[in-house]
Amino acid sequence: MTDEQAKAQTASEEEVTIFDKIVAKEIPAKIIYEDDKCLAFNDVNPVAKTHFLVIPKDRQGLTQLIKATPEHAALLGHLMFVVAKVAKEQGLENGYRVVVNDGKDGC
Repeated sequence: MTDEQAKAQTASEEEVTIFDKIVAKEIPAKIIYEDDKCLAFNDVNPVAKTHFLVIPKDRQGLTQLIKATPEHAALLGHLMFVVAKVAKEQGLENGYRVVVNDGKDGC
């Protein structure tokens, strides 16, 4: 089990995550896109030539995708829009893969 997987297994919903710290600029990250709703940055342990993450700045109470409600639709749609925008900026016009890890078993 990797360190990331171990952390996912024990994380609580209210816990401040590494992503919260990146959004707050408490942890450095190579930010490649930012707007008022989200942040995109390169993964520190990439598993592909181009590997970036897009995360919401304000989760609006959404701690897992499986817990999404209709109120989260605009945020989730914006995140996917930004994935496409950043992918194009990164030169991935020929295609790319999008992965969502959700919950302790999704890691």
